[in-house]
Amino acid sequence: MHEPDAQKGSPLTLVLMVASAAIGGTLQYGYNLAIMNAPTTYIQTFINETFQERWEIQLENYQVTLVWTIIVSIFSLGGLIGALIAGPMTIRFGRKKCLLLNNIFLMSSALFAVTSRAAKSFEMIIISRVLVGINAGISMNVQPMYFGESAPKHLRGAVSLSSAVFTAFGVVLGQVVGLREILGSESCWQYLLASNAIPGFFSFLHCPGSRREQEQTKGMRACGPWDLFTDRAVRWQLLSVIVVSSAMQLCGNDSIYFYASYVFKEAGISADKIQYITIGTGSCEFTACIMCNLLIERKGRRFMLMGGFILMTIWAVVFTIALSFEHYISWMPYLSMACIFTYILSFGMGPAGVTGVLPTEIFNQSARPAAYMIAGSMMWINLFIVGMIFPFLVSGLKEFCFVPFAAVCLLSAVYVGMFLPETKGKSLSAITAEFHKLNFKGLEPLQSPQCQAKYQLGEVCHSTAL
Repeated sequence: MHEPDAQKGSPLTLVLMVASAAIGGTLQYGYNLAIMNAPTTYIQTFINETFQERWEIQLENYQVTLVWTIIVSIFSLGGLIGALIAGPMTIRFGRKKCLLLNNIFLMSSALFAVTSRAAKSFEMIIISRVLVGINAGISMNVQPMYFGESAPKHLRGAVSLSSAVFTAFGVVLGQVVGLREILGSESCWQYLLASNAIPGFFSFLHCPGSRREQEQTKGMRACGPWDLFTDRAVRWQLLSVIVVSSAMQLCGNDSIYFYASYVFKEAGISADKIQYITIGTGSCEFTACIMCNLLIERKGRRFMLMGGFILMTIWAVVFTIALSFEHYISWMPYLSMACIFTYILSFGMGPAGVTGVLPTEIFNQSARPAAYMIAGSMMWINLFIVGMIFPFLVSGLKEFCFVPFAAVCLLSAVYVGMFLPETKGKSLSAITAEFHKLNFKGLEPLQSPQCQAKYQLGEVCHSTAL
C-alpha cells in the first residue's frame, strides 16, 4: 500500500500542506467573520444613501439594522449551501481538488465586493457574502478531513486541530486589517470586503492528495446523510455531532465577532477604543486554540470540550452580573470586558478546537463526508439564527443578553459529560464499541459481528436500519 505524499515527505512538505490548505480554507471563515465589524457604520450609511437615491426613502434605524443583519447573516446561508455540497464534491473530485476548486467562490465574492460601491448596490454585497459563505462552508467541512487523512499518524491530532488555530488567526488578521488606519476607513470598506482574495492565492502553493484516499474508498459506496439518520449503529455518534456543532454557534461566541461594536458598547466601552479592543478578542481565541493544540493529547477531547463549556457558563453569568451593576460601580465595564475575553478564551480551549475533528474520529472514511455535511449544516443554520437575532437580543435583553448563551453552554457540558466517550488514543473500533453500548442499550444488536466489522472498515450496513 502506498504511503501518502505528506506521510513519506519531509516536514517542509507537511508544513506547506497545512499552510496552503488552511490559509485558503478555514482562515477564510475567521477572516470573514471579523472584517464585517469594522465597516458597520459605513455600510449602514451606504444602505441608507442607496435607498434615498433610488426610491427617495429615508429608512428608520431598525430598518437599517435589519438590512445590515441580513448582509451579515447571509454569510451563514452561503455556508449552509457550502456544507451541503462539500460532501458530493469530495466524493466527485477528492479532498485536494475540492479545496482548489473552492477558490472559484472566493474570487467571485471578492469581485462582487470590490465593485459594489461603484455600482451603488448593496445587493452585490449580499451576493458577495453568499459566495464567500459557500467557500467557508466547503473549507470548514473538507479541510479537517483532508488534514486528518494526509498527516502522519503521530501528528494527526495536532494537524487536524490546526484548522481551529487558522480560523482564530483569520479572526485576528481580519480585525487588524479592519483598523481605520488600514482598510477600515470610510473610503476603503469595499477593499476590506474584497481583501479575502489575497489569502486565497496561498492555497495554490502545495496540496498533496489525502491519505490512501483512492485505495481506501475504492469499491465502497459513500454514505449519504439519510444513511446515517436511518442507521441505528451510528445514532449516538450522529446525535453527538449535531449537539456539539449546534452548541458551537448557539453559545454566541462567533456572533461576538459579527457584532463586537454592539457588545462592547453595551458593556460601557467608549467608541474610540472598541476597534482596538476587538483585536484582543481574536487574540484570545488564537492563543487558546494553540493551548488546546498542546493540551488535547494530554487531557483528552471530552475533558477539553466539557471544561470549555463549563467555563463559558461561569463567565456568561459573571458578565451578566457585571452588566447589571455597570451604572453603579465604576470599574464594572472593565470586568465586563474581561468576561468577554475569558468567554472567548474558554471557547478556544474547548469547542473551537475539538468540534471540527470529532466527526473524523467517530465516523469511518466513507461516512465522514455525510457526517461533516450534517455537522456543517447544523453549524451554519444556528450561526444564521444567532446572527439574525443577536443585535436585537443585545438591545432587547440588555444586561441579560448572555443568559440564553449560558443556558446553552451548561446543557452542552451536561450532554458531553453524560454521553460523549473519550476518543483520545483510541481506534475507530474501540470508539464504536463504546457508542455501541448507547446505540443498543437494553436491546440485542441486530447485526452480526462480521457486518459490524465491515461497517468499521467503511462499508454501509443497512441491516441495522430501523
